[in-house]
Amino acid sequence: MAAIDILGLAKTYSVGFWRKKPKCALQPLHLSVEAGEIFGFLGPNGAGKTTTLKLLMGLVFPSAGSARILGMEINDPQMKARIGFLPEQPYFYDYLTATELLEYYAQLSGVAAKERSRKVSEVLARVGLPDVGGMQLRKFSKGMLQRVGIAQAILHDPQVLFFDEPMSGLDPIGRREVRDLMEQLKQQGKTVFFSTHILSDAESLCDRVAIIHLGELRGVGAVADLTSSVQGQVEVVWQGNLVPASLKAFATECHGTGDTTRAVVPEANQDAVIDALRRERLRIVSVIPVRTSLEEYFVLKLKPSEAAAGVRS
Repeated sequence: MAAIDILGLAKTYSVGFWRKKPKCALQPLHLSVEAGEIFGFLGPNGAGKTTTLKLLMGLVFPSAGSARILGMEINDPQMKARIGFLPEQPYFYDYLTATELLEYYAQLSGVAAKERSRKVSEVLARVGLPDVGGMQLRKFSKGMLQRVGIAQAILHDPQVLFFDEPMSGLDPIGRREVRDLMEQLKQQGKTVFFSTHILSDAESLCDRVAIIHLGELRGVGAVADLTSSVQGQVEVVWQGNLVPASLKAFATECHGTGDTTRAVVPEANQDAVIDALRRERLRIVSVIPVRTSLEEYFVLKLKPSEAAAGVRS
């Protein structure tokens, strides 16, 4: 069973003061996320990522369509008790300590009174804040507040987690720790749905990704599948700096690095290039298809309808 089913979810706002005009923030979105996967929702700023998450959380009402999470409607209180949410810009009461805040959220989430202190200590340790539970939040850095936000999202052991830009404000070590946490959640059978515009995080983490732009879904699939569109080229690497004359006619790119040489050649000429290297008795190190990077695929999917009216996320 899919953990998240989005069925034609759409949102249009009225903008303007006197003569209000409709503005489409999200075109009808059809998307399914399987249980136990890490799913990346990718798009530039203003693409519609946050709008989608707010619709799923019930923070704004859809103009059309519906969605189901864990088989339940998005307005079902039982469903909301089984999910965790980190907004893009979480706001917390500045004069509470991290422990006080999390104990408050634990009470709201239905965590048993006798379990609260232990749960709070555990999640603070999981997000890398084991020693600051007694510090007021007004003294926290942006990255530390982001970690507290993640802590409140996982505190009640939800089955599905929604993170809106979870790496925001984190240094490289913090980003690595959050990635490790997401992988741990997946190993526990949790479903993680997170939005981001940091493609390296998505490429290293996600089982599947969806790309959204101007409120429109532009592509969805496994990262390996999306980037496996071989560009009709292969990369051949061999030992030594000699470049056979017959190979130069085929290579679209050729350069040496240390004691090896790398050439990119059309896939149709792969056998001829290998034969040329063998005639020169050069040792072949590797022959690898040239794949599209996620960044290239992302940029490609953003090109259509670029002139269309912008939307806000």
